[in-house]
Amino acid sequence: MPLLRTTRSLRATRTTVLAGLLLAGTAVVPMASAAATPLYKNSHAPVSERVKDLMARMTLDDKVGQMTQGERGAATPAQSAAARLGSILSGGGSTPTPNTPAGWADMIDAYQKAATSTGLGIPIIYGSDTVHGHNNVHGATVFPHNIGLGAANDPRLVEKIGAITAEESAATGVKWGFAPCLCVARDDRWGRTYESFGEIPRNAVENSRIIKGLQGRELDDPASIMATAKHFIGDGGTTGGDDQGNTQISLEELRRIHLPPFRAAVAHGVGSVMISFNSWNGVKDHGNKFLITDLLKGELRFSGFVISDWNGIDQIDGQEGFTAAEVKQAVNAGIDMIMVPYDYLKFISTLKAEVLNGHIPLSRIDDANRRILTKKFELGLFEHPYTDRSLQKDFGSAAHRAVARQAVRESQVLLKNDGVLPLAKRDNKIFVAGKNANDLGNQAGGWTLTWQGQSGERVIPGTTILDGIKAGAGKGTVVTYDRAGGGIDSGYRVAIAVVGETPYAEGEGDRPGGLGLDAEDLALLGKLKASGVPVVVVTVSGRPLDIAAQLPSVKGLVAAWLPGSEGAGVADVLYGDYNPTGKLSFTWPKSSAQEPINAGDGRQGLFPYGYGLSYRRHHR
Repeated sequence: MPLLRTTRSLRATRTTVLAGLLLAGTAVVPMASAAATPLYKNSHAPVSERVKDLMARMTLDDKVGQMTQGERGAATPAQSAAARLGSILSGGGSTPTPNTPAGWADMIDAYQKAATSTGLGIPIIYGSDTVHGHNNVHGATVFPHNIGLGAANDPRLVEKIGAITAEESAATGVKWGFAPCLCVARDDRWGRTYESFGEIPRNAVENSRIIKGLQGRELDDPASIMATAKHFIGDGGTTGGDDQGNTQISLEELRRIHLPPFRAAVAHGVGSVMISFNSWNGVKDHGNKFLITDLLKGELRFSGFVISDWNGIDQIDGQEGFTAAEVKQAVNAGIDMIMVPYDYLKFISTLKAEVLNGHIPLSRIDDANRRILTKKFELGLFEHPYTDRSLQKDFGSAAHRAVARQAVRESQVLLKNDGVLPLAKRDNKIFVAGKNANDLGNQAGGWTLTWQGQSGERVIPGTTILDGIKAGAGKGTVVTYDRAGGGIDSGYRVAIAVVGETPYAEGEGDRPGGLGLDAEDLALLGKLKASGVPVVVVTVSGRPLDIAAQLPSVKGLVAAWLPGSEGAGVADVLYGDYNPTGKLSFTWPKSSAQEPINAGDGRQGLFPYGYGLSYRRHHR
């Protein structure tokens, strides 16, 4: 009996010591495996066993580091490795010099070399926004924004776009893309409306197939990257379309409108989910355990890992910066990795302290690490941490751009045609005008090289809409361009006015004051109308615009959305080389005063959801 009591006492003492060592930041490794090659380095072992073995060797510092994501502008490779960061990201416009695939690969490989040179050699996962292609990198194929892809209603094409985006991302070392946005935008005044596939859940559900393209057959395929379903949940339903605002709806409506795309994403095996900035009935999503743990991880059985948005935990209490209470609430709510671009050292020390003082259980830390490390093993990062530069030969290739041009063609929605379209290619005299006719920056929109995007004729490689019109002109056709409409006279057979919005992204793109054309566009349309020449309006925009007052005076109207780098696809439709098939995935309001207006609410807009003409006498 005394021997048994002593044995129990020794076991209890050993258990206490082990727990103390873990909390103090000391790894505990089974003695039998200390001299052998670690199981976690055996690529033939099951992922779950590799994760278990690695976690047994990790200190609290290692685990807290894995849960932390810093920005490249704030953490050098050496600083990242010293802090044991699990991930580095590039925010919008945060790029190496030169901003080329090779420049990116050199940068990311430097982070990987530093990370894999540490004791356990855990590679980082590098993340970047891939909103409409690998949009941070100069020369990437830039696809139409989601609003255009929703109008195209071609999920197979969208899956192909995902595969191309993944290949171009992997070619630079980026193995984690912050896309797709699966928001269901319910108010067009919201500045992220163009990131939505449509105003009803089906649009995002069907186009969630882009995840299959991004992640490929296996995550560890060289040309695959991990996708991110974002933003969970309700970001498209805020009152007044207020970015990062309050979504004041019932749980039933949240489930009916905003949850289905995420259910589909989980079914596709999406690797990560990003939490949304918005509140739901006054509570910030970043601190909502019901939404993250119960709904996403529990009900939907999401097995990947949850990432916060940019400094998202700062907003939980409504004050600037983050506190220990916010860290505790966010992590206990179920967020596994925290995007703290610049304050990663403060976050690490705060999170560690919250574990040591018992406010965050070690089981929650272990769950987060298990999820993160599982994806790193599935991505093959432990075996192949460095960039596969053989993929760079197809970066921005003609074949990739051909797919983008097809997406542009399919996304065009013909809204009005009084016999003026398609344009005759031969023996025609065409006048082209408008600020968006010859500006690649405007037609690409936000999230292009920089966060908010920028105007500029040649900011990215590609073709403008004017380029396409000129290239498509046949024998005997003259194409004249003047941005402001100067020089037009009655000798022209048709005038193409390419008008609409200039680039913006979240926040800056909110339009609570309305969605009307600007003064430049209105002056141009007045000048063209006065010439007596039949006018075709092409809108380049991230949402339906308030154009009811101008509609009677124009002969044709085409919604081109934000087509990206291949503006020639717009000209393909104008000339009839491609018979328009696009259908509105948003109700087009009679005026901004109708917002919010959505299919099924019993209200009549200027053009209904699903509307779109072809060059036959009827629309289909």
